[in-house]
Amino acid sequence: MHIKFSEDVVPLSELKVNPGKILNRAKNSQRPILLTSRGRGVAVVQGLAEFKENEEKREFMKAITQGLIEIKEGNELELDEVKKKLGLD
Repeated sequence: MHIKFSEDVVPLSELKVNPGKILNRAKNSQRPILLTSRGRGVAVVQGLAEFKENEEKREFMKAITQGLIEIKEGNELELDEVKKKLGLD
């Protein structure tokens, strides 16, 4: 995702004036919009599809990280043990 600062940084006052325009821009551009107040970032508006996709990616990365930690700690199972736990044997 590439942020275009000329388009993706919007004052909060602009959201108040025309919220539909900002929401459509976030949805159509598939990029988050940074809302600012007094020159500081205060919130992000993002299309629902992109939010869901990013959330799935975060959850996947958390699961991978947890698995790597478990392997490092020696908490691993043999394939036969996994099959038995899942009722696949």
